[in-house]
Amino acid sequence: MKLDWIQHLIILPVLLPLLCGALLILINESRHQFKFFVNLTSVLLQLIIAIALIRLTDNDVWMDGIGVYLAANWSAPFGISLIADRLAAMMLLLTAILATAALLYSMMRWSRIGVHFHTLFQFLLMGINGAFLTHDLFNLFVFFEVMLAASYGLVLHGYNTARIRAGMQYIAINLAASLLFLIGVALIYASTGTLNMADLAARIPQVDANDLVFLKIGVAILAIAFLVKSAMWPLGFWLPTTYSAASPPVAAMLVLMTKVGAYVILRLWLLIFSPDAGAVAGYGYDALLWGGMATIVFGAAGMLASEGLGRMAGYGAIVSSGTLLAVIGYGQASLVTAGLYYLLGSTMAMAAFVLLIELVERIRSPGANMLALTMEAFAIEEKPEETAGVGIPGALAFLGLAFAGCALIIAGLPPLSGFVAKFGLFHALLHPDASNILISSTTWALMTLIVLSGLAAIISLMRFGVRTFWASGAIASPRLHLSEVLPISALLLLCVILTVQAGPVFAYLERTSNDLHKPSQYIDRVISEPAVPNASVSGGRP
Repeated sequence: MKLDWIQHLIILPVLLPLLCGALLILINESRHQFKFFVNLTSVLLQLIIAIALIRLTDNDVWMDGIGVYLAANWSAPFGISLIADRLAAMMLLLTAILATAALLYSMMRWSRIGVHFHTLFQFLLMGINGAFLTHDLFNLFVFFEVMLAASYGLVLHGYNTARIRAGMQYIAINLAASLLFLIGVALIYASTGTLNMADLAARIPQVDANDLVFLKIGVAILAIAFLVKSAMWPLGFWLPTTYSAASPPVAAMLVLMTKVGAYVILRLWLLIFSPDAGAVAGYGYDALLWGGMATIVFGAAGMLASEGLGRMAGYGAIVSSGTLLAVIGYGQASLVTAGLYYLLGSTMAMAAFVLLIELVERIRSPGANMLALTMEAFAIEEKPEETAGVGIPGALAFLGLAFAGCALIIAGLPPLSGFVAKFGLFHALLHPDASNILISSTTWALMTLIVLSGLAAIISLMRFGVRTFWASGAIASPRLHLSEVLPISALLLLCVILTVQAGPVFAYLERTSNDLHKPSQYIDRVISEPAVPNASVSGGRP
């Protein structure tokens, strides 16, 4: 048996940004354009690799649509296993898309306001990609730390007072979460003797009662670490401040980082707490469901109370994260399918929104803001001026249309992907997988919260839009660069494509959800992957 060359594609999303980031350290900061070109080349290659992995996992090239890469040629559970399945490939593609958009947006200004932006950006991608591909809890911790260490530098990049204050809070909270991560991993290893996810899922049914207590405690502590990163209430208080303080391209990547925690929860819980897990089957699902619902309430209230777009975006991301956690906790395969569609659309729309914020702020002045608030408070009517023959400048038209598109998707209004996602969620909730399951009050409560969160989003965003585009008086058309307009337009266009191609996308996501709900197939595929015989490495095992 020989290792097929296509299996090496699995490690490239980790290896490529690692090598590129190391190379960029050696290039002088004065060569901005060259560093940007190297960074962009790496990101585009990662985009191509992600597309290739989607095709490989979805076309039965690998058994059961799962590609396994054994690092150092050690079989699981002893070695480090990297796994590419439909879910991991989809998240890699989403990462590459957002990275491309954020990097293009940073070209003219944001990548030049500090040092080592491109190096940190590549190391951030290395950590995110590794978290999606790894199948070992300790290596998941390593990739999380690489991701967080890079994000610390990026959040503080081009520092000012607000950014330093928010950055220090962000760093302190995530360091505490990392400590909890290590404690949880230690307790899980002490109770089961393994950290390989497939081996862990296989051993859990045989864990005795005494060790089961430590396992539950370890998993609960581990979950807190992930839920801090997912901004679950009451652990997500740090997120709005960080979003509003970070530079736009960094904030766009933070949108994705929030979803990394939800991804790990989805991956772990459906694997190790499946119906085959014995005494711990379904452990923690109720906490995820009710915690997710509380997070939706917190995020919706925060959006209504916020005046600035940065904080609105932060609370909008909290609503999105809460919806995903509630979907996972509900424990229904068809709902996971709709939840993954919601993840794709909401992540791209929120990333476009945080990139748009800085462009919208260019047309707002403190005096105009105060005038708009005063006129709204005292119900002052302004006599409209004659507008016949006055055209709308192209930049203002773009900002208005882009703002409206983001608002429609975030609020879940027709006809874009946000509405399709929420319709899919409601359809799954009202049509359980088993016909003998009754629709409970919890189902109606979740549906009500999703509707009310969308209402809160459209109220807060419309209020801001009216004050900015209509009630600010005469506003000058801002100067926009193509590198700023293109990524926002591309993300919104992808949301439109996601809407038009909802059928094929839902079919792919249904296959993804079905795979996640077959843990025994996943376990057998990982554990049975053989090492390559007659492969020797100097100083290693033959």
